[in-house]
Amino acid sequence: MLKYMLFFCGFTGIVFAQDDENFSMESTAPPQEIGIDGFFSTGTFGGTFALGLKYGFKFGEEKNLIAGPSLRIQRSWSNFLGQKFAYNILGLGAFFHARFYNTLFLGTEIEFLNSPIQYNVLTPPKQFIPVVFAGGGYSQEFDTGFRINVGVFYDLVNNLNSPYRPFYTAKKENGVIIPVLYRLALFIPLKSKQLSDRQ
Repeated sequence: MLKYMLFFCGFTGIVFAQDDENFSMESTAPPQEIGIDGFFSTGTFGGTFALGLKYGFKFGEEKNLIAGPSLRIQRSWSNFLGQKFAYNILGLGAFFHARFYNTLFLGTEIEFLNSPIQYNVLTPPKQFIPVVFAGGGYSQEFDTGFRINVGVFYDLVNNLNSPYRPFYTAKKENGVIIPVLYRLALFIPLKSKQLSDRQ
């Protein structure tokens, strides 16, 4: 799975290098945004809290492309039949989104998750579990500058021990899980120091 990350980083690096030619010598770094998505559930037998963070750099002639690193943090706990236990899941990754007409977006999100959970005993446990989401959905920027994405993503890898498997609700007629995930994300713009000084 390392080849997916290397290819993705190399591709975004080339795009950034080409896009830098469009900036004048006086320009600063490209516009940046922080993306946030999360999940929380709790009940009698336990719960889960998850937080995803993205740091994106906007580029392209219309600044409708954004890419950058991502971080995933998840805490789960259980009290099933009086047996209490808890575990953490941490992950790093990268993402790339293309936005169109302030209405739609398409993108891919790659994550490597360090998870102690093993759903399939036939699959050897790994220190990091790869996830490669591809999908898109609705995207709109509001007057205040922030943006909301509502998307549907398909896991191209579909690792049997992926910590996302409990959140895949779609199934085929024979009961096989379809690795589809719904994700709501908020993007908040960051102003560069030079831009603030000019204003």
